[in-house]
Amino acid sequence: MVTVGILQPGYLPWLGFFDQLIQCDVFVYYDDVQYDKHGWRNRNRIKGLDGQPQWLTVPVRHSGLGSPLIKDIELDNRTPWAKKHVGTIRQYYAKAPYIKQYLPPLEELLYRGWDGLADMDIAVAGMIKEWLGIKSEIHRSSALGINGGQSERLLKICQRFGAGVYLSGSAAQDYLDVELFRSAGVEVRWQDYRHPVYRQLHGDFVSHLSVVDLLLNAGPESRDIILNKINSGVTP
Repeated sequence: MVTVGILQPGYLPWLGFFDQLIQCDVFVYYDDVQYDKHGWRNRNRIKGLDGQPQWLTVPVRHSGLGSPLIKDIELDNRTPWAKKHVGTIRQYYAKAPYIKQYLPPLEELLYRGWDGLADMDIAVAGMIKEWLGIKSEIHRSSALGINGGQSERLLKICQRFGAGVYLSGSAAQDYLDVELFRSAGVEVRWQDYRHPVYRQLHGDFVSHLSVVDLLLNAGPESRDIILNKINSGVTP
């Protein structure tokens, strides 16, 4: 039975994003919906030297564009934001055991001079997907030519790939027409992600950070930690 997931692209996403990616046979980036200026498309958090979450924010051009779609958002490359992000990660995670393994390829990818935010987000997540050994088939909704209302369109995307299961984030319970899916023979499963605790630098554990924090601290164990298959022995 084919499981399909549909999520908006994000910058250096959190663990729950990759948990959903692992569970799906087909994963669709929902890149042709309205860009949310205060969401996770262009920012995420890592752990600072003081033990507090610190933002990494990619500057984008959106003023004067009305209500642009995610796929149409361009990066504002007038400042060396990529150099700043890499330098901040290098400073905060200088003592992390896997920084030499993961930071150089991430640095190379971020330095490529991207124009489109979605293109960059998907490329970075794709590299992390490879690091985590995730085999899901990847598509972009903007390339599918599928229209419709909110729930109807999601169902049509699932049907395009012969889905028997649609794996959705729990936040969608507020709007998703589950009966529409049920009547079409597609089961809706809610992702209720239980965030793992793992060994971090700089004091007490902080959850819901970018996956970068996990990778630099846990390396090859990261996938099993995401799936809660490893008990780190660390208490929050």
